[in-house]
Amino acid sequence: MPLVIAMDGPSGSGKSSVSKGVARALGLRYLDTGAMYRAMTWWMLRQGVPVEDAEAVAARAGEPVIEVGTDPDHPTITVDGTDVSKPIRTREVTNAVSAVSRVPEVRERLVALQRRIIGDGRIVVEGRDIGTVVAPDAPVKVFLTASEKIRAERRAKDLAAEPGATLEVTQAEQARRDRLDSTRTASPLLKAADAEEIDSSAMSLEEVVAAVVRLAESATETTAATRAEERTQ
Repeated sequence: MPLVIAMDGPSGSGKSSVSKGVARALGLRYLDTGAMYRAMTWWMLRQGVPVEDAEAVAARAGEPVIEVGTDPDHPTITVDGTDVSKPIRTREVTNAVSAVSRVPEVRERLVALQRRIIGDGRIVVEGRDIGTVVAPDAPVKVFLTASEKIRAERRAKDLAAEPGATLEVTQAEQARRDRLDSTRTASPLLKAADAEEIDSSAMSLEEVVAAVVRLAESATETTAATRAEERTQ
């Protein structure tokens, strides 16, 4: 299979920074699937759809046109032609995205789009169900995690400009999202059986990126060796 690096893990584990760093290091494309669910959530909120009503969300899941760029240096995302890269990172969207992403019709549509973008590979894909659902045959699977406190500190720093985004509040909101994402019926947050788990709590960004790059290089070498052996048989 062409090189696909599946990067799963909970919020605040560092998936985005690591994924973009790995993509740059290896000259690969980059896809943030979480941004796609956030974009869908942003659209639902702007349309006045009650996001806790799964039937209401399902009924309109096919309407917004979501487009994603795969340049790790300049990742883009638009909804109906509008750049939503900043508004999808607000607390409002963050606290509503689990309700929207649990709806099967939403996941079915976005997973199909994600698979089309992945295409022939050469891409790092981050999310919560990449190694288990979106790209289960990916040759490199990583489950990136960190302690609950570290993850909350990272997220609180991102939300520093938003009123009320204290560390305590952020940690509580994060715990709620972790619980919802891990217990939903449709594609829950799970570590793939063959994924390499990396705890980034005490690691620098550079160290985590280097660890994933080594996994990718090892997988590439193994694939090349296997193909060479097959040609000689």
